[in-house]
Amino acid sequence: MGKIIASTYATLDGFIDNPHLWSMQYANAGSGEYALGLVFAAEALLLGRATYDGMAQAWPSMSGNPYADRVNSIPKYVVSSTLEKAGWNNSTIIHGDDLVTEVAKLKEQFGGNILIWGCGRLTDTLMEHGLLDEYRIWLCPVVRGQGERLFREGTEATLELTDTATFDSGVVILTYRPVNDG
Repeated sequence: MGKIIASTYATLDGFIDNPHLWSMQYANAGSGEYALGLVFAAEALLLGRATYDGMAQAWPSMSGNPYADRVNSIPKYVVSSTLEKAGWNNSTIIHGDDLVTEVAKLKEQFGGNILIWGCGRLTDTLMEHGLLDEYRIWLCPVVRGQGERLFREGTEATLELTDTATFDSGVVILTYRPVNDG
C-alpha cells in the first residue's frame, strides 16, 4: 500500500497561497529531479476543489515533457460537494461527505503513492482520520507577510521530521510524518 503525501510550497513565514508568484524563481535542476521522482512515485493525485480548479485550467495545455505528461495521464480525484463535472483528463469527483471512506478505499487500491498538492481542509481531515502519511513542505527563502497559512487556525498535530532535502536555490524540503498521540 502506498502513502498519501501532501506536497506544498511554503514561504519562510508560513504562507502557501499563489506559489506560482513566488516559488518558481527557486526551481533548479535538483528540485526538478526531486519533483519528477515524487510525481512518478505517485499513482494518483488527490486534490481539494480550489487546487483542482486552478490546476485543471493550466495543466491540460501542458505536454511534451515527462512531468506534465505524467500529471495529465495519472488518475486524479477531486474532493468537492458542489462540482458536477470534472473536465481534466482522467478525473473523478469524490463527494465531500464521502471523503474519509473513499480515500481509505483509494489507499487500499493503489500500491503506489497518492499525491496531494497543497494543504487545507482536505489534508486536515485526512490527518485527523489517520489517512495522511507525510507532509513534504517545500520551504522557499521568501517572506510574504500575509496570505493563506500552511495550517489553518485550530489545526493541531505532532509531527516527526523523517527527511530533509536541500537545494542550491535555498529551497529546503522538510518531510514530516504525523504522529498518533493516542
